[in-house]
Amino acid sequence: MSTSPANHVYFPNLNGLRFVAALLVIIHHIEQIKYIYNLPNYFSSSFIQIIGELGVILFFVLSGFLITYLLLEEENRTNTIAVKNFYLRRILRIWPLYFFIVFLALAILPNIPLFVLPEYDKATIYKDLSTKILLYIFFLPNLVSPLLGVVPYASLTWSIGTEEQFYLLWPPILKFFKKYRMALMFAIVIGYLLFARALFSSRTDFIPFKYELNAFWQSFNIPSMAIGGFFALLLHSKHKALKFFLNNYLFYFALAFTCIMLYLGVYFPHITVNDLPFPYLYKEFYSIWFGIIILNFAANKNNFISLEQKPIRYLGKISYGLYMYHPIAIVLALQTTVHLGAPADALLYPLTLALTILLAGTSYKYFESYFLNFKSNYTSVKSGDATQSRRDDMIVEDESKHIEIPKG
Repeated sequence: MSTSPANHVYFPNLNGLRFVAALLVIIHHIEQIKYIYNLPNYFSSSFIQIIGELGVILFFVLSGFLITYLLLEEENRTNTIAVKNFYLRRILRIWPLYFFIVFLALAILPNIPLFVLPEYDKATIYKDLSTKILLYIFFLPNLVSPLLGVVPYASLTWSIGTEEQFYLLWPPILKFFKKYRMALMFAIVIGYLLFARALFSSRTDFIPFKYELNAFWQSFNIPSMAIGGFFALLLHSKHKALKFFLNNYLFYFALAFTCIMLYLGVYFPHITVNDLPFPYLYKEFYSIWFGIIILNFAANKNNFISLEQKPIRYLGKISYGLYMYHPIAIVLALQTTVHLGAPADALLYPLTLALTILLAGTSYKYFESYFLNFKSNYTSVKSGDATQSRRDDMIVEDESKHIEIPKG
């Protein structure tokens, strides 16, 4: 396959959205760790409570959008989806940093007093250690916390497990279902919610390992990724529905509405099943609004809001590292703040961000990039960092992104 510019796909603003998602998670965890240390905090705030998980949901919708579009584009240009190559690209991107963080969390940090959190000493972390290691090795970290307890500095890898489970399923699904893909996205969302509803009912108590299955299902956010995939399908096919979704009125409303809902910490819609809160639909609700925002940031050429400034683009490029390293940075910043006797938030937030960026940037340059350099060997359609050197000359390199809204 030629490496001509025609093989490059770059969506503007999405790196910036990655940084926004990471920042929401960082703010949530700063307040959570302050709470663990019994320091003044805002962890009881509904805003703080909701932004951590929804920051991750934003990541999931972005993944669904980008992965789906790139796979569709690969199919369009090569007449197939190279599933093996896709898996190799994801391995090179995800596995090195994932296993490094797990190694730090299990083997190194529990032995350094500075990083030992209250009530999470080595004995607590090493309880059921062999089972924890197996779950991490087989990319089921989303079962570690609910079944075996929190492992500080590695607990956030639950979302990496969810991403990997999505990556395992998605290329074969798209390759097999060449027709009715829009319907497939809806079927995934509805099927997921129906099964979740069934797991929430006492009538399914006969299911073996129901508790473990329910714990897995709550973190398996494939509907958010399918919603991202739905918007990618609209864009790639230049569907007539783009006339409704790609416009500034809807975009600015979605942006303002979502920000207000996040600020108020609204879990909506709030539904109960058997007098218990049903912990699902609000994620799909927010995912739809995130999808509209992502679509317009990526493809609405009349959008006046830009996240393409070089510092923001860079922070989005290293967002995987920002996400994975920030708990370490928070504890370092917190210990420094306490030692200096400085006002907590005045120093803690900027110091946390500075340390997180330093760790993530160093990791990206000297560790992750070594593996990323091999991705081009398995890539038919280049995206993201592969186009970095040409972004300043051409923001959107694939002519399919210059969308003409269908008539009627």
